[in-house]
Amino acid sequence: MNQDRLNMREPVPESASATNVLSDVVRRRREDLGLRQTEVADLAGCSPRFVHTLEHGKPTVRLDKVLDVLEVLGLDLMVGPGRGRIRKVTGSLPGSRSDGGS
Repeated sequence: MNQDRLNMREPVPESASATNVLSDVVRRRREDLGLRQTEVADLAGCSPRFVHTLEHGKPTVRLDKVLDVLEVLGLDLMVGPGRGRIRKVTGSLPGSRSDGGS
């Protein structure tokens, strides 16, 4: 995989909320890994309901639990200087079905 692709940032439409972006990324990554919500919940030490709620964009979720789910999925939450906009990394992630990994 081309590492430069992971360093590119894709702007998200201003109409998209942070929770919608996060929920979409979490759901897609879980699906790419071939995991069920219950499996992610077991691995993250949270309830399947929490994973479902996170994937459906609830605007108030516990950050510690979100970070546990992201760790299980091999995702990082990155914060840096900017203008308060949501951006997501483009390209496939290692281990996803789209990059040919396991």
